[in-house]
Amino acid sequence: MTYTPDELFASTAPYYARYRPGYDQAFYDILAARFALDGTQRVLDLGTGTGVLALPLAKLVGQVTAVDPEPGMLEEGRKLAAEQDITNIDWRLGDSATVPGMGLGPVLLTVMGAAFHWMDRDQALRDLDQLIQPNGAVVLASGGAPGDIEPAPWLQVIADVRTRYLGPERRAGSGTYSHPKERHQDILARSPFYNVETASWDRTVTRTLDEVIGLQFSYSYSSPAQLGAQKDGFERDLRQALSEFAPDGVFDEVVRTEAIIATRP
Repeated sequence: MTYTPDELFASTAPYYARYRPGYDQAFYDILAARFALDGTQRVLDLGTGTGVLALPLAKLVGQVTAVDPEPGMLEEGRKLAAEQDITNIDWRLGDSATVPGMGLGPVLLTVMGAAFHWMDRDQALRDLDQLIQPNGAVVLASGGAPGDIEPAPWLQVIADVRTRYLGPERRAGSGTYSHPKERHQDILARSPFYNVETASWDRTVTRTLDEVIGLQFSYSYSSPAQLGAQKDGFERDLRQALSEFAPDGVFDEVVRTEAIIATRP
């Protein structure tokens, strides 16, 4: 199924920029060591969102081209870059289908942070084969596959409230979403980048009640646009349910960073 960006993330950008936890520093350390990043390389961040990957990587390479189909995401990314005095990111409107026609030069790495599942994955990898240098790689960063780690118990409280407002199926724009049946590793195994390695790091993230609620509005399936006129009611009921569950207002969660590094043989 395909989805249009205005259906998915148009209303999430400020929440995405503020509340998404980002990736473990060890992820960037392993890329820097593995690919000898020394401030000269060119990297493509495909599906950059607000620059969760692009901003840290810009400090390690010469240039990052950050591509996303949602203008609001790019605008938030530009703001964050300005705040951090980062000037070597080229923010570009587009997606995996438009990359071949964007006139991008060769890149050492193409990174994607929890975006690959929205794409035509086989076609995207064929196109990236024409763009990535011979010694380069496709790098996928995510929180791991569903079920990889034990979810925090308060996540069920959120799911219960969300189901009351939006139904039991995960919403995606005007339709519903099902996670792809084929793992990313299986798609990569039949691509030119079939030498696949996986690493992961876990850390505990502690959030306040306001941060937990803000995080929900960063997701495509519980975005302000998805909730519409029900947003205030959803927030009120969610705040009450979470406050009853954790009166101290402290919400711990084990967050995984998973890196899939795929190279040509």
